[in-house]
Amino acid sequence: MGGEGVDTKNGKFLGPWGAIGSQPQKGIASYAISANRQRPLAGTLNAAIFNTWRRFKAQALYVLPPLALAYATMNWAIEKNEYYNSKEGRLADEQAAAEATAGGSVRG
Repeated sequence: MGGEGVDTKNGKFLGPWGAIGSQPQKGIASYAISANRQRPLAGTLNAAIFNTWRRFKAQALYVLPPLALAYATMNWAIEKNEYYNSKEGRLADEQAAAEATAGGSVRG
């Protein structure tokens, strides 16, 4: 078989791939499946809920106050615009213009 030949460059020849000079194993069969194949989504739902809550809680004070301020400002502007475009708002504007052009004192 020529298994004892000496290779001057690499040393002793151990045999072809898979038969490296030892006795071949017989009758041993082992099968395994990796952990991420067994339960690939283990704990995902629980982790997603609590991680989302933790991240939301950490960022809430940075996001909510500016949003509340923007909402209040926008609500005020919409109400003011509706007042100016209503009959009462136009009458008040006409009265303020008449007082200003009548030469009356602004301080009253």
